[in-house]
Amino acid sequence: MSSHSSAMPSAQTMPTAHTAGGAHVTWLFELAVRDGRAADLQVLMAEMVAATQRDEPGALDYEWYLTDDGKRLHLLERYADAAAATTHLANFGARYMGRFFDVLAPERISLYGAADDAVRDALSQLRPEILRRADGFSR
Repeated sequence: MSSHSSAMPSAQTMPTAHTAGGAHVTWLFELAVRDGRAADLQVLMAEMVAATQRDEPGALDYEWYLTDDGKRLHLLERYADAAAATTHLANFGARYMGRFFDVLAPERISLYGAADDAVRDALSQLRPEILRRADGFSR
């Protein structure tokens, strides 16, 4: 009977964080919906979701979550890599940033994964909490 250890990957063949899905860049953006702006939010959200889905193949997850009372929004975004995240941030800045912050007040942003300096710089005014992967996997 052969030993199971021979089937175990060696340190040289173990996937790195990059090859095991570690190239992803993710953020969770928590925002308050400004008073009286619920209808504007619905229009903006529909436009942004459609444009991101249509124009940004590197956007893997782009999900908007509203509380039952419609006063708070969580925006969960996951990108294939830092380049895809940078593309999204450039599109956001050019097309939507003014309207977005007119309708929504930022509360907190948490940044996860392989964010490079360009992503960190683009989000720096929001003072993101930056978290590095400690363990786990992404499929």
